[in-house]
Amino acid sequence: MPTKTLQIPTPDGRADAFAAFPDDNERHPGVLMYADGFGIRPVLREMARELAGHGYYVLVPNSFYRHGPAPLVELPEHIGEEARPAILAQLMPLIEAHTAEHVLRDADAYLGFLAARPEVGAGPVAVTGYCIGGLYAMRTAAAHPEQVAAVAAFHGPVGVDGPGLFSGLTAQVHLGHAEGDLTPGALGELNRALDAAGVDHTSEIYPGTVHGFTMSDTDAFSASGLKRHWERLLPLLDRTLTGH
Repeated sequence: MPTKTLQIPTPDGRADAFAAFPDDNERHPGVLMYADGFGIRPVLREMARELAGHGYYVLVPNSFYRHGPAPLVELPEHIGEEARPAILAQLMPLIEAHTAEHVLRDADAYLGFLAARPEVGAGPVAVTGYCIGGLYAMRTAAAHPEQVAAVAAFHGPVGVDGPGLFSGLTAQVHLGHAEGDLTPGALGELNRALDAAGVDHTSEIYPGTVHGFTMSDTDAFSASGLKRHWERLLPLLDRTLTGH
């Protein structure tokens, strides 16, 4: 599986990024994958490679490149509960500084980069995101309805911008929520807002999960949650990007 470390020009500098894609000299649909707050690290590269193995060009940018290249903070091999508070204390200022305006300026650059890649097909792309990256994915899809055919967000704070964000969505949407993040009542409210905006979506709580369940290098990891994530994500991408 070919991989590359890239530099993507943006209006505010150069974003370092990781890309994985099939080794067949063919053009494949593009997928923009936003990492969680911990950023690009081995588990994200592994997920990108796995997705690329299903026939996609997967781009994982460092969302916080304005503060330096990834990794921005030193991460242990396993991010346990003891280490988590100190790491988040370093990361939260970077997350808070990454405004909606920054997200959208960067999204223009990332999607433009994908469109220009010789390995990427000419059709629509998908956007996925984890944790805070799920919100970035939703913002990107809403801002680029002509380019983004599918968006998937996992354990992300997708409702924090309010229902106005949903009105811009034309992509098919899957939201996989952690049981620890969302009550059934809150899920119902979110799904009614998606319905009211006319969004073609599936949105569900993954049983027995807590925030961060897709990430195998954290205490939050759920093997069943990650499996369900692939079972939802891959058919969504097949339908919207390959027509299968």
